[in-house]
Amino acid sequence: MAIIKKKEIKNMGKKELIKKLEELKMELLKTKSQRASHGGPKKTKEIRKTMARIHTQLNQIQLKNKNKEKQ
Repeated sequence: MAIIKKKEIKNMGKKELIKKLEELKMELLKTKSQRASHGGPKKTKEIRKTMARIHTQLNQIQLKNKNKEKQ
C-alpha cells in the first residue's frame, strides 16, 4: 500500500490526501515495530518518501489557495 505514484497523488483532493497520510502513519508504526524483530528498512523508507510527497502536494494546494485569495 505504501507505493503511490506521483500522478495519483496529484489527482487526489485535499481530503483524500489527509486520509491517505493518516493511513501511512499507522502503517509506518506497524512497520517500525516489525522492523525491530525482522529487520529490513526498505518498506519504512518507501512509506516515509510517500508521506513526504503527500506533504509536498498539500503545501502546493495551500499556496495555490493563498495566491487565489490575494488576487
